Amino acid sequence: MVPNGWEHKAFGEVVKLSKSKYDPKKSTDCFPCIELEHIAQGTGQLTGNVPASNLGSTKNKFKAGDVIFGKLRPYLRKYAQPNFDGVCSSEIWVFSPTKKIINPYLFQLVQTNQFISEANKSAGSKMPRADWGVVSEMVFPLPPLPEQRKIAKILSTWDKAISTTERLIDNSKQQKKALMQQLLTGKKRLLDDSAKPFEGEWELKNLNDIFPVIDSLHKTPLFSDIGYAMVRVADIKGGKLDLKNTLKVDSDVFNEYTKKYKPKYSDIVFSRVGSYGNSSIVKTNEPFCLGQNTVIASSNEDYSSDYVYQFLNSEFIKKQIEKTVDGSSHKTVSLKIIRNLKLLIPSKAEQTKIASVLRNADSDLEVLKKQLAGLKQEKKALMQQLLTGKRRVIVDSEAAAL
Repeated sequence: MVPNGWEHKAFGEVVKLSKSKYDPKKSTDCFPCIELEHIAQGTGQLTGNVPASNLGSTKNKFKAGDVIFGKLRPYLRKYAQPNFDGVCSSEIWVFSPTKKIINPYLFQLVQTNQFISEANKSAGSKMPRADWGVVSEMVFPLPPLPEQRKIAKILSTWDKAISTTERLIDNSKQQKKALMQQLLTGKKRLLDDSAKPFEGEWELKNLNDIFPVIDSLHKTPLFSDIGYAMVRVADIKGGKLDLKNTLKVDSDVFNEYTKKYKPKYSDIVFSRVGSYGNSSIVKTNEPFCLGQNTVIASSNEDYSSDYVYQFLNSEFIKKQIEKTVDGSSHKTVSLKIIRNLKLLIPSKAEQTKIASVLRNADSDLEVLKKQLAGLKQEKKALMQQLLTGKRRVIVDSEAAAL
C-alpha cells in the first residue's frame, strides 16, 4: 500500500538518461572527466578525475548536482553526485530528473537494494551492463517534493558522518604508516623503562633465522562438517585469525597436515598469494592446520611476535616482495622469498615497546572501523524506513517552500 500522499512511479517516468555529449575532437572546452575507477564502491565518493581534453572518445556530460551511476558491473555500486560540471565515461549513466523528483533524493534512491537489484538484471556475462529497459520499469513509491527534500536532508546528514569517519580512517592509516616508517627503521627511538631513549645497534636478520618458516601441504583435502579448522588464504586478514568460520577437516586429514608442525600461540600465518602476502598473528590455543598457499613462521620467545608481525606488514617488507614476486594478477610469493625476508631487529625490550605503540594505533583504527560499520548499518535501516514511507517525516515550512 502506498503511503498517503505518495505515488507509485516507474523509474523511467521520473528519470531520463541525459543525452548531452562531449567530443574532445570537436570541443575546445576542457572538463574534468570521471572514469569508473574514479568512483569508490558503495560510498558515493569520488577519488579523482582526468582532463577530458587528453582523451579521444566521446563522453557523457553532467552538471553539478547531477546523479551518475556506473552501468558496467552494476554490482560494484558505483554512484556519485559531483559538485562540479564535467564529463564521464560512456559506461556511466547521467540521470536527468523530471519535475517529479529532485537530485538529492534520486542520489539516495540509486543506493537502495531495490535499485541495485534491478541494475544487476544486466546483459552480458564477462562484462555485465545494467539494462535501461529493465531499470526504467522499476516501480517505487515516490513522496511529494517537500517530503523528498526533508528525507534527502536527513540521509545526507548520515552521509556526512560516514564521509567524516572514512576520512578519519584514511588519516589514521597514513599516521600508522608514517609511525611504522619511523619506529621500524630506528629513525625514532622510544623510551625504555627508565625513561631514557633506547640505545644499541639493530641487526638485519632473515625471517627464517628468527622465526623458522614451515610450508603447508600443496593439495586439496576433503572437508567435513565437523572437525579441525583449516586456515586458508581467505582466513588470513586483519591481523587475526577467526577459526569459527573456516572450513573443517577430520582428524585423519588434520594429523597428516600437522606432521611437520602444529601451529601454536604467537606463531605468524603468512599467505603466499596476493600483492604482498598477508599475515596474521595466532592468538588462540585452538588446534588448526594450514591449507594451500599458506605458511607459518614459528614463534621464538627470544623475539616479540607482535613486533615481527608489524614488521611483516611494513613498507620495508612490501618493497622486498614486490621486487621478487611471480605472476601478474595473482602474485605468488615463494617459500624461499618468505624465508629470506629481511627484518631490522632491535633488542627484545625495544621490540616490545614498538609493538605496543603500533598495536595501540591498530586498536584506534579498529574503533573507527566499527563506528563506520555502525553508521552504515544505521543509515541502511533508516533508508528502508524513509524511502518506503514506513516512517514519515515532518515537513517544515522552509522545506515546503523550497
